Amino acid sequence: MQTEQRNEAAPEQSASSSIQSSFTPSNGEQHNPTTHVTTPGVRPLSPAKMPLHSRAAAAQRLNDLPEKPARGVYYEVPHRRPYPTGWRTKRHIKRKLLYQTNRRSTASDNMTTKWSILPMAFGTMLVFLLASSLLIGLLALTSATQQRYGQQLTTLEDILPKDSLKIYDSRGNILYQAIDQGLQTTVSLSKISPYLQQAEIATEDQSFWHNSGYDITGIARAALSDLTNGHVVEGGSTITQQLIKNAIVGNQTTVTRKLQEIILAPDVTRKYSKEQILSMYLNTIYYGEQAYGANAAAFTYFNLHDTPKATAASQLDLAQAAMLAGIPSSPIARDPFLHPKAALARVQDVLQRMYNQKYITYRQYLLAVDEVQQPHFLHHGTIKPNPLVQHFVGYALGELAQDMHVKIADLSRSGLVVSTTLNMSLQNKVLKDAQQHIAQLAQAHNMSNAAEVVIDNHTGAIRTLLGNIDPNNPVDGAFNVATQGFRQPGSSFKPFIYATAFEQGISPGTPVLDGPLTIQMCCGLPAYTPLNYDRAYHGLITYRYALQNSFNIPAVKLLMQTGIDPALHTAQVMGIGNNYEGTPNYTMVLGSLSVHLLDMTSAYSVFANGGVRIAPHAIDTVMDTQGRVIYHFQAHGKQVISKQTAFMITNVLSDNSSRTFEFGKCSALYLYNHTQTQCYAGDAGTIRPAAVKTGTSNDFRDNWTVGYTPDYTVGVWAGNNDNSPMINITGVDGAAPIWHDSLLMAEQDRPVTDFAVPGGVVKKVVSYPGVTTTDWYLTK
Repeated sequence: MQTEQRNEAAPEQSASSSIQSSFTPSNGEQHNPTTHVTTPGVRPLSPAKMPLHSRAAAAQRLNDLPEKPARGVYYEVPHRRPYPTGWRTKRHIKRKLLYQTNRRSTASDNMTTKWSILPMAFGTMLVFLLASSLLIGLLALTSATQQRYGQQLTTLEDILPKDSLKIYDSRGNILYQAIDQGLQTTVSLSKISPYLQQAEIATEDQSFWHNSGYDITGIARAALSDLTNGHVVEGGSTITQQLIKNAIVGNQTTVTRKLQEIILAPDVTRKYSKEQILSMYLNTIYYGEQAYGANAAAFTYFNLHDTPKATAASQLDLAQAAMLAGIPSSPIARDPFLHPKAALARVQDVLQRMYNQKYITYRQYLLAVDEVQQPHFLHHGTIKPNPLVQHFVGYALGELAQDMHVKIADLSRSGLVVSTTLNMSLQNKVLKDAQQHIAQLAQAHNMSNAAEVVIDNHTGAIRTLLGNIDPNNPVDGAFNVATQGFRQPGSSFKPFIYATAFEQGISPGTPVLDGPLTIQMCCGLPAYTPLNYDRAYHGLITYRYALQNSFNIPAVKLLMQTGIDPALHTAQVMGIGNNYEGTPNYTMVLGSLSVHLLDMTSAYSVFANGGVRIAPHAIDTVMDTQGRVIYHFQAHGKQVISKQTAFMITNVLSDNSSRTFEFGKCSALYLYNHTQTQCYAGDAGTIRPAAVKTGTSNDFRDNWTVGYTPDYTVGVWAGNNDNSPMINITGVDGAAPIWHDSLLMAEQDRPVTDFAVPGGVVKKVVSYPGVTTTDWYLTK
């Protein structure tokens, strides 16, 4: 308020000071402003009188303004108030209100600042925490991913989806290719069309040769493209990422899976060359229609086949390659068989990309587009099982699963390449011959089927396994009589009883009385009275003569002498095993036990092999797609009967002269290479030594002929699938002609060899009452 008072007094002081200055004498004395000052001797002058409104009067009045008074002197003169009354109070109130307003504004600003900065600070902290968490999570995911999948990266080639199982015969002809879990055949990158390589790179990963396994630009470009089109049109995953997805992390649509791809991609790029990565990708990527990999796709869509000089994948031209390259991103929607328009549009897109990236010229582009639109551009390739070898393949699959210690279902995509023992050429000949024979006998004898097995005696290799002569029949043709059917072998079971007796010291030349016989059975069963097939008795004969002519009574007597259990044991260790139906008793010498043809044939090969059993096998060699041998059969023989016993059985069964009584001079049991008519005329041609036995079950339900040379054993069954009776036909007429022809076909172009005589046997002349014979005996 003091400041305000001083300011208010300022005009008055200025006026007083001016007046005082005007009337102050030069000597410094002060005068009362009301007194007149006169100078002695001088007459005072009166002011001039001028018109009031003249210019001179106005000029004179210019000096009438009071001079500024001296500081500290107050002159009581009238002063004009520059401000209205009460202006100080109003200013005070105004300033107070302004102050309060400023305080409120400041407080409001502080509050606003406080509540705006705090969320920003909190948001910044939250972003920081989230970024830290994401970083930590990413580091953890990286560590966990590398720890979990690191080993798989090292063995990536080994964990890729395997090829389809392929089975070949002994000469390299394809027998079977598994297709139930898709078709795949791996070939080297050099054997895949360059057009397909370029098309895949141009479409899926144009920076493939330069990126480190992932392409951020590609991911961003794909995302933008997908957003622009409103749906997924581009994946953004590189070829390396797709390989990782298919082989390692799986194809779940999650962010984690995508991050795992990106994490692992650089490691894959470091461990494998670009060529290796591209090769693995092209050999395993899914092309739709159950085709995995380029080679399978080339066959599936264009029916291109592998040849000795070129793979199917290497034969793809530009248009075909462009068609295939467009499929993997959407195998169903772009399947040319299902959606030809979508497939055509995709082909044009692929070709456009190849042109833009300078893989092809514009002329090539136009020619390829034109080719795709031709009527017969697509040619669906299909794999149809070969019914002629279905029985062998079925048996081989079971054996393969056992050798590999896996289930049969696990073999389909095992990547195994299997070489078998089958001679498909021989099997086809055998099948044709059996069909002809059965056709000739079918109407007269109610015979409809046959089965056959051919085994290599030296290795146990199954060269032929024919389970049915009508493989194309969808009902009966699928049944494999050779390995699944239990059939009564008739008299062909007798050699096992004779072998047991010979092991016990009995000789083929030992005499036996062929006469009436009745055996009292136990357990309330009726007495058993065996009869010979011709319903006659032949007196005192040798066991050789009895076996060659298949007399029943001497065989039953021999079983009574050897015992049921020892005889059964001989049959089992030779190959029958526990695979039989029926009850072992005295009737089993006549073939009452039902057995498999394969087991019987294998057991007979023991005789041919000098008493050594080599298990029959269909699998020879198993390799992987790189040609590494995984399994190879090694023949490990086991001596199950003595060489001497095996020789004596062979010597008896190969004695053509001894069986003439029952079977005739030129029966099918003789391995002559001329016709039967020529044989009767005395021109049998070359006769190969062969040991053989026939069998016929009750009611003519089964015909058997099983026999061997030093090289091969052949077993033949003839009858009906439903086990219904045939009409008046025995093994020598029903099965033996097929056996005869098949063994000659197997031995074709092989030298004629006879059975070797082992040590430990000696030939003696022995006389019995009414009988003098020369035969083989064991040396003491």
